[in-house]
Amino acid sequence: MLNEATIKCPNVVTIASAAGLCVLALAIASVRSVHAQSADLVLCDRIAADPSDPDKPADVKGVAEIAPSDIATAIKFCQRASGSSRRALYQLGRAYAANRQMPEAVGVYRKAAEKGSSAAMVELGTLLANRSGGPKDETQARALFARAAQAGNARAAVRLAALPGNDSAPSDPAAARALLAKAAETNSAEAQFQLALMMADGVGGPKDDAGARAMFEKAAVQGHAAALDWMGNFAETGRGGPQDRDAAKSYYEKAAALGNEDAKTALERLKCPLVLKDKRGQILTHLCF
Repeated sequence: MLNEATIKCPNVVTIASAAGLCVLALAIASVRSVHAQSADLVLCDRIAADPSDPDKPADVKGVAEIAPSDIATAIKFCQRASGSSRRALYQLGRAYAANRQMPEAVGVYRKAAEKGSSAAMVELGTLLANRSGGPKDETQARALFARAAQAGNARAAVRLAALPGNDSAPSDPAAARALLAKAAETNSAEAQFQLALMMADGVGGPKDDAGARAMFEKAAVQGHAAALDWMGNFAETGRGGPQDRDAAKSYYEKAAALGNEDAKTALERLKCPLVLKDKRGQILTHLCF
């Protein structure tokens, strides 16, 4: 195989044909080198890319979790590609974490975060907040989430909003709501859902049932189970918009199919809306229709 180390070019520059062949050989070697690096990144992406990583190319699907059978391969190829790609560096951290090599994962996440990977900032912040990667450090976790959120990472905004203050509530509800609103614009279902909850409860800003319903709907369209359940409730009660029992049932059914237990209970309530009780308030039976 040709490479720059083995190509010998003539020193006699007056020989045009020899010089031309030398340039061609160098070009071929360079292209092969780039292709070799790309192949490593392609394989790294295929088995270790994070679907929520903003650095991920649109044509790369990604995986929620790296398959156990792919971990060793992911470490191998992501390690090769990590020298020239911060995405590969982050994905190497995912592979280490999947292999329970937490010190290695933390170290790689730090390097990727230093290179500007917002996805790495989120993972590193999560590890620090949960003591999974060493001593708990909520201050550093908060700083990482904030930095990633400012870069437009929707997951970071959600994590920052959920990070408690001293009273186990968001330390700055108004700021959290603003960050979630920004993240919701990226079409993040989780950000839309969390923002809808704050709007529905009037946390971090005015209560807005109509706005909450719209946000729940956006998340529900993307198959967010909890958002589907909330949409069922809003449609059933007419909160934030028209009351529609049929629509409520449809939302609950979709949420239940995704495993949401509250939706399953709501479906039973819709089927059997009337409850007969004795004088002591004990339930005797449900009347179903």
